[in-house]
Amino acid sequence: MRRLLTLAVAASASMATAIGLAPQAMAAVDPVLASPYLYQWGGQTSPTAAMSATGVKAFTLAFVLSDGGCNPKWDGSRSLTGSDKTMIQNIRNAGGDVIPSFGGWSGTKLGSKCTSASALAGAYQKVIDAYGLKAIDLDIENTDEFENNTVQDRILNAVKLTKQKNPNLRVVITIGTETTGPNTWGKRLINQAKAIGANVDVWSVMPFDFSSGGDMAAHTKSAVDGLKNQLKTTFGWSDDTAYRHSGLSSMNGKTDNAGETVTVANFTTIRSYATSHHLARFTFWATNRDCSGGGECSGISQSKYAFTKIVAGYTG
Repeated sequence: MRRLLTLAVAASASMATAIGLAPQAMAAVDPVLASPYLYQWGGQTSPTAAMSATGVKAFTLAFVLSDGGCNPKWDGSRSLTGSDKTMIQNIRNAGGDVIPSFGGWSGTKLGSKCTSASALAGAYQKVIDAYGLKAIDLDIENTDEFENNTVQDRILNAVKLTKQKNPNLRVVITIGTETTGPNTWGKRLINQAKAIGANVDVWSVMPFDFSSGGDMAAHTKSAVDGLKNQLKTTFGWSDDTAYRHSGLSSMNGKTDNAGETVTVANFTTIRSYATSHHLARFTFWATNRDCSGGGECSGISQSKYAFTKIVAGYTG
């Protein structure tokens, strides 16, 4: 996602209590299904305000990056035990949950800085352990991770190791897309996941920045259908199974490309499409900019939190 302006029950209960959440509340929320992105460098950064206003229960927190080596830090600079941990505790105390996102478009990525799959898996594990996570999102973008065979394979092998150590952890991989589905790099990543046995739970595409404008609801449907077809071909799944392993992460309002806009009506149509196919993930970038007008908002006329409310209504 682009920066804008750019295991036993007792053990699980103990972990949940240690990080400030009643186990029953934590168990009730799916952090993957309907969790809009939230970042901490601008715009509307209060998750609990959004939860109160919309009913949304989970957020995808952007981004875990490299500190310059193979150590994870929020945006490459903030400790795992600082303000972000407090924010996660606040979300969980309000009855919600989180899925941290590793990577993104810019910044120094763990996938490129960690020199082995085992080291990268170790970096993932630090974040998993810090927050007692149920899921992680790997947002694989740009030439340093997505368009790099070595790094693609390193990430997938790290996923395999991480899933072996955390069998109940769900892993989402998020990638860019063309209007027809994953490009050559995306197809390679999916095929390599099968070959390596990475056991990715959800494949999610970002159906925007097409440089073409037009009907963004139609483009989104076509892109996700293309993802479904690739998963079906690679894994031998039925249409229904492939859709249930697919997801999408849109962008509210004006995207990074001039002339390309996802309207509230578009996003409502996209949710209906997601519901009809029981997609595993329906989200967008980002709650921070889910407000009317320019600057740090969506660039369109909309009510506050309009897109977050649509996500909150998604039940799969």
